[in-house]
Amino acid sequence: MKATTGLHCLVTGASGYIGGRLVPELLDAGHRVRCLARSPEKLRDHPWAGDAEVVRGDVVDAESVAAALRGIDVAYYLVHALGAGSGFEDRDRTAARVFAEQARAAGVRRIVYLGGLTPAGIPVRDLSPHLRSRAEVGEILLGSGVPATVLRAAVIIGSGSASFEMLRYLTERLPVMVTPSWVGTRVQPIAVRDVLRYLVGSAAMPPEVSRAFDIGGPDVLTYEEMMRRYAAVAALPHRLILRVPMLTPRLSSHWIGLVTPVPRALARPLAESLRHEVVCTEHDIARYVPDPPGAPIGFDRAVSLALRRVREANVTTRWSSASPPGAPSDPLPTDPDWAGGSLYTDRRERAVDASPAALWRVVEGIGGENGWYSFPPAWAVRGWLDRLVGGVGIRRGRRDAARLRVGDSLDFWRVEEIEPGRLLRLRAEMRLPGLAWLEMYADPAAPPGRDQGGAVRGARYRQRALFHPHGLLGHLYWWSVSPFHAVVFGGMARNIARAAQRLDQEAAAIGDPASDRSASDRPASDRPRSAEVPDDSRPPGPDAERENP
Repeated sequence: MKATTGLHCLVTGASGYIGGRLVPELLDAGHRVRCLARSPEKLRDHPWAGDAEVVRGDVVDAESVAAALRGIDVAYYLVHALGAGSGFEDRDRTAARVFAEQARAAGVRRIVYLGGLTPAGIPVRDLSPHLRSRAEVGEILLGSGVPATVLRAAVIIGSGSASFEMLRYLTERLPVMVTPSWVGTRVQPIAVRDVLRYLVGSAAMPPEVSRAFDIGGPDVLTYEEMMRRYAAVAALPHRLILRVPMLTPRLSSHWIGLVTPVPRALARPLAESLRHEVVCTEHDIARYVPDPPGAPIGFDRAVSLALRRVREANVTTRWSSASPPGAPSDPLPTDPDWAGGSLYTDRRERAVDASPAALWRVVEGIGGENGWYSFPPAWAVRGWLDRLVGGVGIRRGRRDAARLRVGDSLDFWRVEEIEPGRLLRLRAEMRLPGLAWLEMYADPAAPPGRDQGGAVRGARYRQRALFHPHGLLGHLYWWSVSPFHAVVFGGMARNIARAAQRLDQEAAAIGDPASDRSASDRPASDRPRSAEVPDDSRPPGPDAERENP
């Protein structure tokens, strides 16, 4: 672990979009970082994991919050229940009060909170539930007795943010758009790297400062203008946009859910937040966190940076990084503390005429653009059905086109465990009457063969789908879909084996060392390194304009 100096910072929400990017920025600024997480294992594979302390806890559990805040100078509160359904305001209120009380008791010097920019002159009661809750949380933290910095942002533009993904997919997929009236609402977007700069800088504010600050970029645009300018930056043809006043936020959320990967439960609060103009009324933050040359970053530049990260498949965090509210967290049935009960299992196994390394590369590359290697219409229909009942659907895709880490969302699954070169375990996050897992193993053949160079040849692919039903409906669900398992799961195992064989043959033809070495055995020089790709969330260096056109 590298030596750090400076303040001791606690980051809540480190598995989320902003929190996952804030931690390395704080470390680079010389601070020590502790992360509070309900599932610490989800942070295990982050590049910064070895440099930060991770403790288990929940913001609604006073005891765990108190323990996490012990010895902390600056506490970052980046938790909210966006898209959590009814009752989310009560949950946000309770969590904020627990955090405020425990921060005061622990002697924390400052609380920093990232909230939402609220429209000027609009009574709080008339705000969308999402913005109203954000405003209330800010007031609770400001009234905690601990100096607090509340940063209020509107639309955040950065690779993987929910707002950016919504804008990107709507613009790219619809050359002709029938849009709701809120596309004419003025907003002040901000680049994610400016948000992070303000968050890091807020740690050093003087103790007498305790207030909210509006933060935004230099451009004030309507949503329609944002779509048109996105199209220009992305070199897309001119978009025809037709406004239809009768499209309410509720109807808009269904429309957004059909066109974009953002699920209806998340799209609705985003759309509702655009009913009123959200424009900064001051830029006082610059007194305490001065703007460097070229900042704040303009909209076109922010889009260009984000698009580059997307096109290079190197997005560090995404809107789906955090598990959706209510996502299952029960232990895997094979864990020692499993409580028992009915368990259905579908097992598949195949010999593969390829190296274990080639097989693993196929396994780790599953999902997203690569699909699921069996009966695509069935997977597509299951994804649409999930979205119709308010689930995440299958279009969340992947954070990285080739590599996975624990905690990554993968279509309507989440990576629960990964053993490089051997095991990938996924937990289902689609709406189900029970709990489901999918395991994929890449094992050497038994006994393993070897080629003339002594490298291991031949592999065995093992696949296991598990389902723990909840009640009668769960049992009925399993038996209703089990007739299709031979096509879906059987075809999946067969096609993964074929894909590995093709990959192995192609790699051998070009002399790729990965064709005869496991991923974990490859030297660091052979592995892709994400740090070499410019990050839209990192402060620009002297060559930033040249490196990130």
